[in-house]
Amino acid sequence: MIARLWSAHTTPAFSEAYLHHFEQVVQSQLHRLDGFLGATVCTRPVPGAVEILVTTYWKSFAAIGAFAGADRETAVVSAEAAALLTDFDKRVLHCEVTFADFPKITSG
Repeated sequence: MIARLWSAHTTPAFSEAYLHHFEQVVQSQLHRLDGFLGATVCTRPVPGAVEILVTTYWKSFAAIGAFAGADRETAVVSAEAAALLTDFDKRVLHCEVTFADFPKITSG
């Protein structure tokens, strides 16, 4: 399993709008892709902003390539999402998941 990590910042006023966009638009698009396994979105307040860390999980680099294109380390950020962010990573980080254990998480 491959984890694809990407981060961004937004204003406190737009953080809920970005989370809504992710849940309603991004998540539904990702679920239609072969090899997509799941995602987490983590947030934390920082002075004057909210930091967002999105981790998506994939079966393989081939699945990531089908999503991201030939340069799979390029971030995929729609214009609608970018409008809700003050800045965001243009490149992503990929890591092999060598251990994961979430036995008590079923959703949310």
